Amino acid sequence: MIALRKFELFEAATSLLYPPVCALCGGNTQAGEYLCEQCEAKAMRIVAPFCQQCSEPFEGAIATAFTCANCAHRKIHFDAAVAAYRGRGIVRQIIHDFKYRRQVHLRHLVARWLCAAFDDERLRGRQFDVIVPVPLHPTRQRERGFNQAGLLAELLSPRISIPCKRVLKRIRYTTTQTALDRAERMENLHNAFRLRKKADVRGLRVLLIDDVLTTGSTLSECARILKRAGAISVYAATAARA
Repeated sequence: MIALRKFELFEAATSLLYPPVCALCGGNTQAGEYLCEQCEAKAMRIVAPFCQQCSEPFEGAIATAFTCANCAHRKIHFDAAVAAYRGRGIVRQIIHDFKYRRQVHLRHLVARWLCAAFDDERLRGRQFDVIVPVPLHPTRQRERGFNQAGLLAELLSPRISIPCKRVLKRIRYTTTQTALDRAERMENLHNAFRLRKKADVRGLRVLLIDDVLTTGSTLSECARILKRAGAISVYAATAARA
């Protein structure tokens, strides 16, 4: 975290010396913006119809609420997972640069996409007691230098006036999920999380935060641990849906 604080100071100093430019094309942008209008317009919003449980879009004519096959044939522990943007194109690139190329300043843009999820009726007006970021294993967090879900949760917390608490701990180092199918992801994550010592979520309405939802296996396993510890509901919000 010390390295992150140093980066934030460098980021602030740099912003005073150089005009804002688009993170993708290098074109001019307005102050405080990370993408130009042309690039921003390429970010794909998720529109109906989509799965009410995991937000997976469906390319077809469905006028009523439905649950996709990904959710219907397995036990999902979160009540619903909401994302406003597709994790493709520029959205995927920005999140990749944020996570893997240490362009930590892009967290502000990703957090804005995350906040857009609250326009969805599954979250709009719903009451939550605590925001919980999905944790990284300590080894992976040291390698990356930060936990992207934690940074997004910290930005979201003051915007919606809900405290952020890191009540979950990742206790098993798992192989990367990117090359695994749904069943393999579920097996890979089983018993990978636990509640931190002295953490208490009994009777709480939890909002779980991560950057991207792919199959939902990570969010579901986290929700399982939270509900087993006494949380009465667990909804999830992510910046994007892969």
